[in-house]
Amino acid sequence: MNADAAARAGYRRFLERRSFIEMNARERACAVLDPGTFREMLGPFDRLKSPWLPLQGIVAQADDGVVLARGTLQAKPALIAAIEGAYQGGSMGEVSGAKIAGALELALHDCAQGRLIWPVLLFETGGVRLQEANLGLAAIAEIHAAIIALRRYFPVVGVIAGMVGCFGGMSLAAAVCTHLIVTPQARLGMNGPEVIEQEAGIEELDSTDRGLIWSLIGGEQRYAVGFADDLLEDDADAIAAAVRKAVSAGPASAPPARSVQAERYAELLRTIDPNQPLDGESLRRLWQRGLKP
Repeated sequence: MNADAAARAGYRRFLERRSFIEMNARERACAVLDPGTFREMLGPFDRLKSPWLPLQGIVAQADDGVVLARGTLQAKPALIAAIEGAYQGGSMGEVSGAKIAGALELALHDCAQGRLIWPVLLFETGGVRLQEANLGLAAIAEIHAAIIALRRYFPVVGVIAGMVGCFGGMSLAAAVCTHLIVTPQARLGMNGPEVIEQEAGIEELDSTDRGLIWSLIGGEQRYAVGFADDLLEDDADAIAAAVRKAVSAGPASAPPARSVQAERYAELLRTIDPNQPLDGESLRRLWQRGLKP
């Protein structure tokens, strides 16, 4: 096959793929689970809305922006928690955070009783919902604790695919997952670019400079410096296959979670000279050597 034919074939595959990024949270959960096994818990007809948003003139969504589903992965019981980035930036409030925390804690109880469940988190979130700050933060802390407890039984798999990315306290939730899958379009960071610009000024970071932002916190960069385990194109079937591969590996074969490698990352931080600020490419060169297991 010559270069032109290969390019045409690649272009055709790109057009025929199912975009994971363009799916909403419910569609993403369906795409990951085995076909026909999606069963939603606490869905929109249960009317679990935020009680706080209407007090501030904001229309509350019936599922508070989180889709919880039980189903199967490779015919094994699975739990999917998918965050809807189109609603309030995927932010975590009292209800949405409690839905995820409660579902993970129920899965933990089942695992402790010998009923093993594969947990998967589909992130698309700006972090805590500012209108419900303390309530959302408390729920996020419970999510962190549940993820760490579940890692004993199965790898907890996280996926960051789309244009919202994963920020704030939920970036820590992604960081404590056993296995993290990203796309090139994904972003992962504690503080979002707009927040940094607002608090520190445009001289510190221009949030409109897309090339700069993705070179620092984009999916390719996070994968290159070891903060993500798989880098995949925006293809729902490929992402679903990677999720299945990660969860089926089991906890024994999974590498140590990043959250238990504090000294390793402290050593990497010590290689950075604060007097010599790094760009994305320089950090890749500096850290890739130290990321070899």
